[in-house]
Amino acid sequence: MSITSLDKDFENLTLTLIADFDAPAERVWQLWADPRQLERWWGPPTYPATFKEHDLTPGGDVTYYMTSPEGETHHGWWRITSANPPKSLEFSDGFADQDGKPIAEMPVNTMQLNLTEHDGGTRMELRSVYDSKEQMEQLISMGMEEGLRLSVGQMDALLADDGE
Repeated sequence: MSITSLDKDFENLTLTLIADFDAPAERVWQLWADPRQLERWWGPPTYPATFKEHDLTPGGDVTYYMTSPEGETHHGWWRITSANPPKSLEFSDGFADQDGKPIAEMPVNTMQLNLTEHDGGTRMELRSVYDSKEQMEQLISMGMEEGLRLSVGQMDALLADDGE
């Protein structure tokens, strides 16, 4: 597995995952930029994702849902705040109702993706930034930490497929 660390920092309100891949940044970026590839790893293996909208330009929207083993759908959204392919992406990440509308009562966090050259491959740093300790604790208690670990853990196999 390529994940080298997953650190919770309650003082700075961040959850930071670092993963190293034996692939160039352009290839790792494609796992984000191509919605069909993103569907193959975003979300734990038992909760596959389906992306409906996928616009990774500043101001763009991404909408998706994950399907539970029981067939229930859990919807989410991203609002892209910055994109610099194939190096970085920043977006707000939140929960949505069945119609794709943001759920105001649920927390929203900021996700910061950075891809850098590292040991002949690519280091991916994915940082979640929270507005409060309570928000961070709520999302971690809902399984965000383990879900992130399981999701990113699927990227190696996709990179080995070389985009097939």
